[in-house]
Amino acid sequence: QQSLAVLIRASPSLPAVLFPAAYRPKRSSTLPLNPVLQSSLEEVELLYEFLLAELEISPDLKISIKDEELASLRKASDFRAVCNDVIPKSIPDIRRLSANLSSRLGILKKEDFERTALTLAYTAYRTALSQGYQKDVWAQSLLSLFRALRHDLMRSSGPRASP
Repeated sequence: QQSLAVLIRASPSLPAVLFPAAYRPKRSSTLPLNPVLQSSLEEVELLYEFLLAELEISPDLKISIKDEELASLRKASDFRAVCNDVIPKSIPDIRRLSANLSSRLGILKKEDFERTALTLAYTAYRTALSQGYQKDVWAQSLLSLFRALRHDLMRSSGPRASP
């Protein structure tokens, strides 16, 4: 039996899946396939709180929320799962995402936009911690993601064609 990700990638009429890990279930995770953090205004505000709270990134690149009260919320568990299991964290994977974003037509789906924004935040963090050549590499990735999100926002706020 083929996984959903393989079927989606194999279809020539569909664009490349931006976050294939979202379609691969993990045995140790209770996270549903293709999770979305923001399905209401309250959840958007909660995600903003998570990002404003002090986050901790361990040496093995696991992201957690330091604030115990926020960390105990069910959505915090989903947030950690998306950050730790879905978004790319290596330069090659982030570059692949940027390339797929730059060649994409149309606007991003809500879940792809939020994952790209979380990848941008992670990349900004890694840029700030890096030095020398590594800092330049992370900064280039940060700029590519920023441009892709900006481009998507410009397309989504522009005039829409009639059906």
